[in-house]
Amino acid sequence: MGLPTAALGALSRRNLLLTGGALTLTACGRKGGEAPATADSKTPLTLEQAVAGAWRTPADKARDVWRHPLETLRFWGLKPGATVVEFWPGAGWYTDILAPFLAATDGKLYAADLQTDDAGEPASAEMVSAYRRKLREKPKLYEAVEITAFGPTSGPVAPAGSADLALFLRNLHNWMAAGIAEKAFHDAFAALKPGGVLGVEEHRASPGGVPDLLAADGYVQQAYVIQMGKEAGFLLDKTSEINANPKDTKDHPFGVWTLPPVRRSSPRGQPEDPTFDHAKYDAIGESDRMTLRFVKPT
Repeated sequence: MGLPTAALGALSRRNLLLTGGALTLTACGRKGGEAPATADSKTPLTLEQAVAGAWRTPADKARDVWRHPLETLRFWGLKPGATVVEFWPGAGWYTDILAPFLAATDGKLYAADLQTDDAGEPASAEMVSAYRRKLREKPKLYEAVEITAFGPTSGPVAPAGSADLALFLRNLHNWMAAGIAEKAFHDAFAALKPGGVLGVEEHRASPGGVPDLLAADGYVQQAYVIQMGKEAGFLLDKTSEINANPKDTKDHPFGVWTLPPVRRSSPRGQPEDPTFDHAKYDAIGESDRMTLRFVKPT
């Protein structure tokens, strides 16, 4: 959902429960014929043009109906020329929208990728390598991107007080499992300017009860996320139902990863079950998600 099922190097020893499923590690698609769609020049792109960009793969665009990138980025207040920090960009689903938009408007994107400086497993290193290859293959498209790192012992994700917007895109459950969720909030707080915004999108658990601090099924209680944000010094500015899905019953046999796009059919680490009936879960669609906007006080 945010990242593939893989062992994540420095985090593997902390029993990180990854967002499941295969990751399509592809380069961008072919460029379109019109100047706004190619992002090859400094011709300013609107956010609408960045979302519609011909470099985005058909598979990525097909998920817009669930992820609502245009409405979500507007809710968080993305502006031309902004400095943005994207925590754990994965294959670059949001990078493919953010980077061309920011490059064309003289902005900056810090991609705080997986920290892999500890002796890690090959899957973790390959994920980071694939993301870097993707950026190298389209240097003009991704010229606004500077790769940093986030993990258990990582340093600043961006220069202190430099960012207008930081983004947690369906990764909090991973960080909770690894014991670094609080660090993520504090690292974002340090990177943001006073008045800067932290945007959070996360699989939403049913309210009430005791929060699962390891988020074993991939779902997180919204109240707990708000609590973590406030404890890090943020103010909750707004909430939105842009990415809500009332069909999601949140009681699936393999957690949130039973749903599209992962469509898990067996426990993590085991072979797929060819007899598993996906129809019920495909009908639900992607998960119910909270969309939160925090602000660093001025």
